[in-house]
Amino acid sequence: MRQAVAQDGDAAEAAGGSARWGLAGLALAMLLSSLGISIANVGLPALALAFDVPFREVQWVVLAYLLSITALIVGVGRLGDIVGRRRLLLAGIALFTAASAAASAAPGLWVLVAARAVQGLGAAAMMALATAFVGDTVPKARIGRAMGLMGTTSAIGTALGPSLGGGLITAFGWPAIFLVTVPPGVAAFLLVRRHLPADQVEAGDRRNSFDSPGLLILALTLGAYALAMTGGRGGFGWIDMVLLLAAAAGTGLFLVVEARTASPLLRIEMFRDRALRGRLLMSLLVATVLMATLVVGPFHLARALGLETSMVGVAMSAGPLVSALTGVPAGRFVDRFGAPRMTILGLSATTAGCVLLALLPATLSVAGYVGPLVAVTAGYALFQAANNTAVMAEVEKDPRGVVSGLLNLSRNLGLITGASVMGAVFTLGVGAEVADAAPDAVAAGTRATFTVAAGLVAVALVLAVGMMRRR
Repeated sequence: MRQAVAQDGDAAEAAGGSARWGLAGLALAMLLSSLGISIANVGLPALALAFDVPFREVQWVVLAYLLSITALIVGVGRLGDIVGRRRLLLAGIALFTAASAAASAAPGLWVLVAARAVQGLGAAAMMALATAFVGDTVPKARIGRAMGLMGTTSAIGTALGPSLGGGLITAFGWPAIFLVTVPPGVAAFLLVRRHLPADQVEAGDRRNSFDSPGLLILALTLGAYALAMTGGRGGFGWIDMVLLLAAAAGTGLFLVVEARTASPLLRIEMFRDRALRGRLLMSLLVATVLMATLVVGPFHLARALGLETSMVGVAMSAGPLVSALTGVPAGRFVDRFGAPRMTILGLSATTAGCVLLALLPATLSVAGYVGPLVAVTAGYALFQAANNTAVMAEVEKDPRGVVSGLLNLSRNLGLITGASVMGAVFTLGVGAEVADAAPDAVAAGTRATFTVAAGLVAVALVLAVGMMRRR
């Protein structure tokens, strides 16, 4: 009897250790996917010089990656539900790693752009399926901690990119910023392959037809919207308007196709769930606001406060650093106090930070900007852990991949929308060309931007309170 109990204990301990290593593989996949964005941004000047191309062309190194993720993340989530999440996650990590190696050896700009698009496809699988796998890897009572870890590693990837990329370019040249992700990509592949449970896909599930027409329409629709929001420089032109109209038409066509498909990419009845709709909308709104700190921050710090470029970078790193430090504790709070309460607390902190930034006097020093920024990013980390936990803990196992894809898509669309909309609000608030504006005008633009941001987070807060009351 004692021997049997001991054997059971050893098996449980081994299973727990394997789950921890599997979770480490998922966290590493999330880190790499976010690092793929931030590390390429810092390399754009070096790439423009190396390939002798203007900025409007070299920016496609970043846009190709973002567009690929945005357009395909829901599709790969659904495909993971059909063919097996572990299988597709391994394929995504392998694709990301191989594309990283190909990008480092690219002989020309457009080969590099193509490699980045393929890398984005791998990153889409990593983002969607790593989040979906959390529910299969850890007990329900500890999902909050795991989601906090996912948020922490994502923030670390974002924060690490500029400094790591800059150092690698200085020491080894631009290929190093892509080659550096190959060894951790191999490590993530081995951890996932060795320590995550094999897929348990029923034979009938394998026969489910994948909604290829729906995926194509959705990918083109999301790609058109993302391109309209990110492709224009210096204003919103007729091409951007055409792209937005195409995205609107694509949305309508997608809904018609999905209603008539036997095995749709997205089941329309999912959106009858008021809680899911609300949490996706909150994710989009808060991500839009978070992007305001990245769009406005450099201009406010440099133009309104007169900081040198190096000090701007140091001040801007406060946001990702706070997110990285608060992610795991936020997850523990969610497990202890519940997702609804922590959602409200996180949104309250974010709203308070935005209000302080909206009331920011131009005479305040760097601390007057960084202090409210810490409140915004800490609140965001708590909100994200709580919101993701609530969604993934309540969703059934079968559609977990596609719901995870929707959750990540809402965040990406918020970031993309925020880059365009919040940038436009800032420009209107400044009332002149930002590069030539006086410090007081830039400070006025900052206040206008965060006034709008506070209103958006307040809408999310009202939604969260309403959902908690209904519960």
